[in-house]
Amino acid sequence: MRKIALFADVQNLYYTVRQAHACHFDYTALWADVSRQGTIVEAYAYAIDRGDARQQQFQQILRNLGFVVRLKPYIQRSDGSAKGDWDVGITIDVLDATPRVEAVVLASGDGDFDLLLERVRRDGVHATAYGVPGLTAQSLIRAADRYVPIEGRLLLR
Repeated sequence: MRKIALFADVQNLYYTVRQAHACHFDYTALWADVSRQGTIVEAYAYAIDRGDARQQQFQQILRNLGFVVRLKPYIQRSDGSAKGDWDVGITIDVLDATPRVEAVVLASGDGDFDLLLERVRRDGVHATAYGVPGLTAQSLIRAADRYVPIEGRLLLR
C-alpha cells in the first residue's frame, strides 16, 4: 500500500465549501476517500483557534479521525481585519513529510500551494489536491498529479 501524508487547510475548506455549497465539508468522507488510495501515515489539519466551544468540539472530531490538529491564535487587527494563515506551516510540514511517503494529499484550493505541489512532484512524490470547483486556483489544479473536486459525497448536508 502507498504511504500517504494528508494535509487539510481547515479555513480554506470551511469558507470555500460554505460559499459554493452552503454546507460543511465532510472530513470523515475525505479520510475514507484518501484511505482507498493507500495508508494514511501522517495527517494534519490546520485551523485558527478562537477558543470557541463548538470549534473545540470540531477539533476533537478531527483528532478522533486521526488528524494532528495544528492551531494558531485568531488575531484581530486594530483596523478590523483578521490574520490567521497557515501557508508557511503547511508548506514546511509537507516538505518534511515527502521523504517518508509516496503521496501527498492537500485539501485546499489555495493557489499559493502550486509551487509546493510542483516541488513535491519533482521529488518523485505523487500530489493530489482536493478543492471546491470554481474556487480552486487553476495553477494548483495544474500543479497536482490529480485533482479531486469537493462536491457530492464530500459534503455534509
